[in-house]
Amino acid sequence: MKQLLKLSVASFLIAGALAVQASTLSDVQSKGHVSCGVSKGLAGFSAADSAGTWTGVDVDVCRAVAAATLGDATKVKFVPLTAKERFTALQSGEIDMLSRNTTWTITRDASLGLNFAGVNYYDGQGFMVKSSLGVSSAMELGGAAVCIQAGTTTELNLADWGKQNGIDYQSVVSDTNAQTLTNYDSGRCDVLTTDASGLYSMRAAANDPSEHVVLPEIISKEPLGPVVRQGDDQWFNIVRWSLNAMITAEELGVTSATVDEVTNNPERERLMGRSGNTHEYVGLTPDWTYNIISQVGNYSESFERNIGINTPIGIARGVNALWTQGGILYSPPFR
Repeated sequence: MKQLLKLSVASFLIAGALAVQASTLSDVQSKGHVSCGVSKGLAGFSAADSAGTWTGVDVDVCRAVAAATLGDATKVKFVPLTAKERFTALQSGEIDMLSRNTTWTITRDASLGLNFAGVNYYDGQGFMVKSSLGVSSAMELGGAAVCIQAGTTTELNLADWGKQNGIDYQSVVSDTNAQTLTNYDSGRCDVLTTDASGLYSMRAAANDPSEHVVLPEIISKEPLGPVVRQGDDQWFNIVRWSLNAMITAEELGVTSATVDEVTNNPERERLMGRSGNTHEYVGLTPDWTYNIISQVGNYSESFERNIGINTPIGIARGVNALWTQGGILYSPPFR
């Protein structure tokens, strides 16, 4: 009887796992939109304007998945989440995916029942101070009050850095990015620390950006990318390869304006769904990648219109340039 009971439990678990496998895509197609967790407002990454229209490089990943699965990049329900809320919302099924300036770590990837589907921005933690403070290096911050956001890798990175360099500081902790910025603006702290991308975003949004200085030190690796629940390999592959499609399109020189050009490049034609059967591996239509590039654009298009050097954020490609152009951005091949 005990053996039969064990077999029954095992069978139940296997059946449950198989049921999960196909659930997210079918749920998305049934409800007609992708529920995507984003930040509560980080310019250039995920932020809504006065009309409620969301834009940013993280937003574009959500739109790419909607284009791939529903044929329409606008069919996304954006769910603003704090750092504390984001993983619970994904674990509970409130959202289908998370695309919210979230750092890929072993703890998050291996202990929370989640999978990171790739990296859409390589970042690192930095420091921002008011110009009036007269500080030019983070090594001058001994005894400073530091504004940080709870529930992020920022707290641990700062503790490690302070211990390693013998720098004491006072933490001023907030639940949201907006509260952290308010504390910094009001003088509750001397310095604000978070991912450098966030610092540039916040400085660009200031009344006078020249009043703030982003210090040169980068104290961590912060690979940011989309996240899904474990147990649904098909959905994991869809999200991963939607991002890879944008990167590969840039590698191959395919833009939203050139998707209809037919060439003799085999990988480009596979990417555009005009040859091969890679769409079958993810359970989508042959035009899934075509829809991504035509409606959202390639990686470069997303980067440059949201955070590039010609935007108020003003970030150079740096390590986020393609591997062929001195960066580390790289996609496995479409074949």
